[in-house]
Amino acid sequence: MSDSENETHEKHVKIVIVGDGSSGKTSISSRFSKDAFDREYNQTLGIDYYLKRINLTRDYNVTLAINDIGGQTLGGSMLDKYIYGADIVLLVYDITNLQSFENLEDWYQTVIKYCAGRKPLFALVGNKSDLEHARAVKTEKHQRFSKDKDIPAYFVSAKTGESVDNVFRQVTATLLHVMLRSDDIPRIIPAPITRREPERNALPIKPPPSSNTRTSICNLQ
Repeated sequence: MSDSENETHEKHVKIVIVGDGSSGKTSISSRFSKDAFDREYNQTLGIDYYLKRINLTRDYNVTLAINDIGGQTLGGSMLDKYIYGADIVLLVYDITNLQSFENLEDWYQTVIKYCAGRKPLFALVGNKSDLEHARAVKTEKHQRFSKDKDIPAYFVSAKTGESVDNVFRQVTATLLHVMLRSDDIPRIIPAPITRREPERNALPIKPPPSSNTRTSICNLQ
């Protein structure tokens, strides 16, 4: 076996996330980088920056510099500097907000203008897939945008974490021309917890006197 076959690659990738305010860009960034979700909406002013190092494969380590650009900066004087040097651009919209989807064309054209001939890898991301019942953007529109721009497309939920990690890994692998194996992608099964309130007239249930109370926590991955 040659030394090159044992070589570990270290890469640095700049990811820029754009889209309207309240589309969930910061929630996606926070979910991926810190596995956290803030239920309160806090508007990003200018740019938020996240850094995360991942093992893309056994021999590929990648540091992702995630730049979350505030939704109000479209047309702003600093936008070109935020976008400069981007390797990947995620176009994020809220599937329950049609306007956030329709504004993606402006975001896309603006990024193209500021990249000055160096076109980054784009990906379309429909956020809030946990709110399917409130969907305002038909999947056909999502797919058509992806096909017209020839870019990959995803649905995620920053709230539950569904597919968030997968998006960052897939787009990074595409950029670096790395083939991901099934065991390179973490598999997460959402397991919602339903609390049942006790009936108003029900008597409390007492545990057996001789048993010790034990609590078990099961994580599904």
